[in-house]
Amino acid sequence: MTTPETPANKGGLPLLALAVGAFGIGVTEFSPMGLLPVIAEGVNVSIPSAGMLVSAYAIGVMLGAPLMTLALSRWSRRKALIALMAIFTLGNLLSAMAPNYTTLLLARLVTSLNHGAFFGLGSLVAASVVPRHKQASAVATMFLGLTIANVGGVPAATWLGQVIGWRMSFAATAVLGLVAMLALWTALPAGEAGRRPDLRRELAVLKSPVVLVALLTTVLGAGAMFTLYTYVAPTLAELTGASPGFVTAMLVLIGIGFTIGNTAGGRYADRSLDGSLIAFLGLVIVDMLAFPWLASTQVGAAVGLLIFGFGTFAVVPPLQMRVMRAATEAPGLASSVNVGAFNLGNALGAAAGGAVISAGMGYAAVPVAGALIAVAGLALVLLQRASNQRRKLAAQAC
Repeated sequence: MTTPETPANKGGLPLLALAVGAFGIGVTEFSPMGLLPVIAEGVNVSIPSAGMLVSAYAIGVMLGAPLMTLALSRWSRRKALIALMAIFTLGNLLSAMAPNYTTLLLARLVTSLNHGAFFGLGSLVAASVVPRHKQASAVATMFLGLTIANVGGVPAATWLGQVIGWRMSFAATAVLGLVAMLALWTALPAGEAGRRPDLRRELAVLKSPVVLVALLTTVLGAGAMFTLYTYVAPTLAELTGASPGFVTAMLVLIGIGFTIGNTAGGRYADRSLDGSLIAFLGLVIVDMLAFPWLASTQVGAAVGLLIFGFGTFAVVPPLQMRVMRAATEAPGLASSVNVGAFNLGNALGAAAGGAVISAGMGYAAVPVAGALIAVAGLALVLLQRASNQRRKLAAQAC
């Protein structure tokens, strides 16, 4: 018999509301990358200085994830999620009105504070409205908003910023925050207030070797993705001789791969978390190793990048569920920290790709470097799986 909380009746609307919030967050995270020249001119700084807006956001996500999760832990999840989207809305409004670079940088930090906690708490809500065997798919449904943002929302915000002005792009993104707040208020049950967190116990959970390995796997999975994703435009220009129009088309294709992969990752993770990670990380490794050869033609580059988008986002739902299940005593905090770990992986991948280029190895070595990082992630999964099997055998023997 199902209850009012199951997907048989009320699960769809909460997941849709969470996806709307994820869509807005995806737009605000990635659209400034395409607007850096316009923003740099608008606040009278260099493009590299404007690039610090992206770095500041990533730092804010890593710091804000545990802090905001703990700060809002006594609130009901609906109230906490709405508050996080209010921070999102405020941050984007402040960005739209920022008179100079310093205030814009601070506004981006404010905006980023909601990111990790929203996805962390949102993952718990998504998992709570479906049976256990569908939890990974539910988490994937929420993240679907993030992937769709890369297909349509980010290009639209970039176009708006280039045609009307970057301030209007931030203002329009703030409107998405208001829509998400309304959706969350309407779709989520009021819920009960949370309990005062035991900080020592919850932080101790994060020190568990199993949780640390799961978090490190997330860092490596994201690192593999962003090694190539950060430098995909110059890599295509160098290896494929791509025009700006072709690069734009490939970015949309990667976004489509993200969306398909996210859905597939959730479905297969419902069957086996480790099995899905092994399969998808293996696919990423093979694809990235083959990419220098595939990118010699436009058709090959398109195939390679579609597979790249599919594989790199197919690992996201199982990685998120893996951390939540490893940290059963503090799933909300661990889930939020895992989103911060994903952003740490972003920085790792960007640094790895930049180091390869700076060392004079050429752009063909960039995807190879990403593949090596994915190999390290796959090795962690295999080692952890073998360790779990040994513990099960030992328990059976007793």
